[in-house]
Amino acid sequence: MNKLLGIAVTAAMATTSTFAYAERVNQLSDERVRAAIAYAIDMETIVETLFEGKAIVADSMIPNGPYKAEGLERYAYDPDKARELLAAANWDDSQVLDVVYYYGDQLTADLMVALQAYLGDVGIQMTYRKLEGDVGGQLNALPADGSDTSAVKWDIAYGAKAALALQEYYNGYQSGKSSYTPGDPNRDALIASINGTVDVGEQQMAFKEFTKFENSALSDIALYYQQLFIYESNRLNRNGGQYGNDQFVYDWGVVDWTVEPDDSGKAVMYTNTAPSTFFDHPWLNPGIYVFSKFGLDRLMTANGALAPTEGQLAESVEVAADGMSVTFDLKDGLTWHDGDDLTAEDIVWSIETAKTVPGINAVFSSTFDAISDISTDGDKVTISFSTLDPNMLLTFSQFAPLPKHLLDGVNPAEFQQHPFWQNPVGSGPFKIAEVQMNDFVRLVPFEGYHGGVAKIEEIVAFPSGENDGNVIQNAESGRLDYGFTKSVGDVQALEAMDHMRVIPADIPYTRSLRINKFAKIAE
Repeated sequence: MNKLLGIAVTAAMATTSTFAYAERVNQLSDERVRAAIAYAIDMETIVETLFEGKAIVADSMIPNGPYKAEGLERYAYDPDKARELLAAANWDDSQVLDVVYYYGDQLTADLMVALQAYLGDVGIQMTYRKLEGDVGGQLNALPADGSDTSAVKWDIAYGAKAALALQEYYNGYQSGKSSYTPGDPNRDALIASINGTVDVGEQQMAFKEFTKFENSALSDIALYYQQLFIYESNRLNRNGGQYGNDQFVYDWGVVDWTVEPDDSGKAVMYTNTAPSTFFDHPWLNPGIYVFSKFGLDRLMTANGALAPTEGQLAESVEVAADGMSVTFDLKDGLTWHDGDDLTAEDIVWSIETAKTVPGINAVFSSTFDAISDISTDGDKVTISFSTLDPNMLLTFSQFAPLPKHLLDGVNPAEFQQHPFWQNPVGSGPFKIAEVQMNDFVRLVPFEGYHGGVAKIEEIVAFPSGENDGNVIQNAESGRLDYGFTKSVGDVQALEAMDHMRVIPADIPYTRSLRINKFAKIAE
């Protein structure tokens, strides 16, 4: 263990928060100071020790993948360089930075102690405190219109950003929208280029340019990426199927998965995320629960990195040259699990209904709010937009249409309470065969599935999830073949089992230091 970190995690320094800013001066607005903070922190050692290797050191807010530029400065631990930068910036080492956080776990407390020691070693004093009460207000209060003075009280905030659409990482940096990052016309132009196209390839190039800019600007100092861990028993074989962010849906090729038969000769796969009292509807959390994963299809699909790829219910997807409309041509002969036809009217009804249901995914809401018209022509559905939505294809790779004939007329305020969610009907490769609420759910292959009949004969799901002792208990007893977790404790226990394997997956979930660069009035 790094000696400095070893000292830090055993003895926290008790200090009192003070501000030593000169009137309307903030040295954190100097890029050299922000770079010095980044160089002063040994994240490699922190990840290997505090996080026991179950995280990835970050060099950008956007996680590793096709949207991030290569060759970014990693700000590897270099305390001498940090001191040089601070000296060049005439750092006032008498000031004490106020660092805030909002997590109550011991790991965060240990991290604060480590950060305090690392920064202190290069001449930056800090204290830390946990925010209480209106955390969102304390983190996100914006300066008054036209003011260059901060409306928040802290210097640095430790927190997380997670995203379905990667724009969620950076749209908040636009001029006038950030509590800690003043406007910058160059940054605004880069964000506009990201939001100005629905073409996935063009978006990737625009994001790469933005990551280059932010790698120097350091609006946030990205510390580490939290990972998701997919676990499987040695009975299960994906047969080449993809791995990715299993909290959402992508082309994992479940119809080709196989599992070793049990003693009776039946190929049964055991998993979790079954319901306790009702099936959760899929318009808030698209892919977390078993029925959402295996019982429902989308108009199109995505790859493991959640980049939209091709049709699923749709035979073809055609985007207008200006990005202001998209046409989905549904496959012939689609049916719901109950045998009723799945038609263009189901698609229209689902979108229109989702717009009225409280508590749907924010990316879906943004897409649907931009819709100006929906028209149908046989099996074709054309959706037009009043404003360009860069994430419309992502939305339709995650949004699951539902059967109009079973839900038409539902009160939007009581959508989740509808009897449908006791035994729902879907369109995916598996259909529900038996429900015992708070006990188990059995799913079997849907013989009429447009993508072919699944090879696994039955899926049995139990109502357990992350940080649930039943996950480990079921895995130990051979009653868990597939699932995912972000819990380091779960991962350690699963890795210790000879019959289980754990596959880490990169997800868009970044922990960072938000640096308040606005001027502050001396206190």
